[in-house]
Amino acid sequence: MGTYGGGKYENGGALILDKYSSTDGSDAVTAKPLTKEDLINYFVSGFKPKDQWRIGTEHEKFAFEVETLRPINYEQIKKLLYGVAEKFGWDPIMDGDNILGLRKGEQSITLEPGGQLEFGDGPVETLHQAWAEIDKHIYQVKEVAKDMGIGFLGMGYNPKWKNEETPKVPKERYEVWREYLPKVGRLGLDMLYRMCSIQVNLDFSSEADMIKKLRASLALQPIATALFANSPFTEGKPNGYLSKRSQVWMEFDDSRTGMLHFVFDDSFGIEKFVDYALDVPMVFVRRKNKHIPCDGKTFRDFMAGKLACLPGELPTMNDWNYHLGTIFTEVRLRRYLEMRGADTGPISTLIALPAFWVGLLYDETSLQNVMNMIADWTQEERQMLRNEAHKTGLKTPFRGGSLREVAEVVVKWAKEGLERRGLKESVYLDDIEEIAKTGETRAEKLLKLYHGKWGQNVDKVYEYEELIY
Repeated sequence: MGTYGGGKYENGGALILDKYSSTDGSDAVTAKPLTKEDLINYFVSGFKPKDQWRIGTEHEKFAFEVETLRPINYEQIKKLLYGVAEKFGWDPIMDGDNILGLRKGEQSITLEPGGQLEFGDGPVETLHQAWAEIDKHIYQVKEVAKDMGIGFLGMGYNPKWKNEETPKVPKERYEVWREYLPKVGRLGLDMLYRMCSIQVNLDFSSEADMIKKLRASLALQPIATALFANSPFTEGKPNGYLSKRSQVWMEFDDSRTGMLHFVFDDSFGIEKFVDYALDVPMVFVRRKNKHIPCDGKTFRDFMAGKLACLPGELPTMNDWNYHLGTIFTEVRLRRYLEMRGADTGPISTLIALPAFWVGLLYDETSLQNVMNMIADWTQEERQMLRNEAHKTGLKTPFRGGSLREVAEVVVKWAKEGLERRGLKESVYLDDIEEIAKTGETRAEKLLKLYHGKWGQNVDKVYEYEELIY
């Protein structure tokens, strides 16, 4: 293992776990005091050679009563989950007496705080495999849901419901978030209850490879936000945004969101990210299956034994992993990269988002094309794109032209990257290729329908076949 610093890690390092009593981020029986190098090694342990790179997909969706268009309640959610478990051989994930999800191998179906259903696929080698698992999941939940009068809506922000109308999933961790978020951001509860996204997790081979991929994906995240924009309604009316979901993240909690502009500094490396994460306020720490609020103390405080909620106690590597899971930057760095900038949309987009990023980041030529393009983008330009793309989409002005022109080139590079993989995966980009070509986002099409044939009745969204699973 090399010394930490810009671009110097090239070999995998050992992740120090000692004798932890669980793998869910809870307690430690014994653990030697963590050092900064241990925290750095957490990321180093994720380095994988190219032949071991995998694709991990996640997506969320709203479940609703077909007759009333109301959100399903927790009793209905329980029945749905137990039905899928019984019919298709999934194992329940329990929190005491409450079912909170299902697991089968490395796949999971879990509940977001407002009852949104999330599917997480295990790591796969190809987009075809990812698509097969997404398709199978949609089939299974629909098979059970149809007899219950339940449908699924694919949008980034719920077009109709208020926060108080959504179910409150009885998960102790979510209770802590409900108390914490109103203190730090105006729209924190919207994040819990009214949002759905598509995400993809991708690997890196070294610190230098991570830096390139993180810079490329952060710079292009506003383009992904625009290409997948699909949340123009709030409580039955247009909300002034094409991606309201993205707007929520801008009014959520500045201490743990954003573009991470320091990533573009020449001195950036794993150590710089660790320094950033050490100073992000902790939300909670988990002990004996309980989440203990941390009152804004940082992980750096924890390392010094200065958590009032756990006086004198020192953190474990599981605590570090759990803390990193409370950071919601536009791209999240773990032992992999998690791209977070896209609204949920039609079923086709659930694979289009992974295809977009695999084509750009897993192909050396495409990645270098992106790096060359963004090399002279300024911090002000990157921030401007984040500030505007969720409002004006691909029509956002940029360098004498529009974001559409940049998006069209980037989608072309993604397609070429997939074609060079030789697996006939580029078909999954057809959906966003058309959006990049025309410059009209899905959100803008929905607004046209709302002001036209729908007669300003947002309920028509629930009849719009393209968005109903």
